Amino acid sequence: MNEFKIGQVVRSTAGRDKGQFMVVIEVVDDHFTIVSNGKLRKVSNPKKKKVKHLAKTNHIAADIRDKILNGTMITNAELRKILESYHMPVGIGDENREEV
Repeated sequence: MNEFKIGQVVRSTAGRDKGQFMVVIEVVDDHFTIVSNGKLRKVSNPKKKKVKHLAKTNHIAADIRDKILNGTMITNAELRKILESYHMPVGIGDENREEV
């Protein structure tokens, strides 16, 4: 069963984007989600990714989730801002990086 939530920060575990952090934009079904990181995968061209190729984190970007659920447009800059602490060297920003 797909337990990913809209706005949740995830890490790719397979594919060309392996190791990159992304935000769940949409949950398609039990096997797929739509993810974007605002840089290589822009909001206008998100990635459809199998859930078995994603590692969950405990962080849900509430403001991004609320905008998506309300139908408000989110920007690539907002996604990059949320994800910037995840791309820092190990030891900096670790409070947000916990994976499940």
